[in-house]
Amino acid sequence: MNFVEAITSGFKNYVNFAGRSARSEFWWWQLFFVLVSIVAGIIDALLFSGSQLSPISSLAFLALVIPSIAVSVRRFHDLDKSGWWILLLYLTWGAIAFWKGTVGPNRFGPDPFAVQKL
Repeated sequence: MNFVEAITSGFKNYVNFAGRSARSEFWWWQLFFVLVSIVAGIIDALLFSGSQLSPISSLAFLALVIPSIAVSVRRFHDLDKSGWWILLLYLTWGAIAFWKGTVGPNRFGPDPFAVQKL
């Protein structure tokens, strides 16, 4: 999955917490989140330089937080783990995101790479 496919999938599955997402989708989405945050921060700095306001960054965060959680939950599903494991993500920051997913279908759905080949 490339960058554009991952971002498209992230927005297409905005609140979809079912199914699976591959490592590539997860990491491309994380890169997108960071890039949007940086750009929003720069815009805030230019528009609101004398203020502590950061409305653009806040709006960007609010727009991306739910799909980010959804991508993360689907990433855990790819590892055959419950989405509730995301709570550990905040404690151990993503060590689980580096693990290879279950090959073939698991209880959360088909292998995301097998679906792409169709």
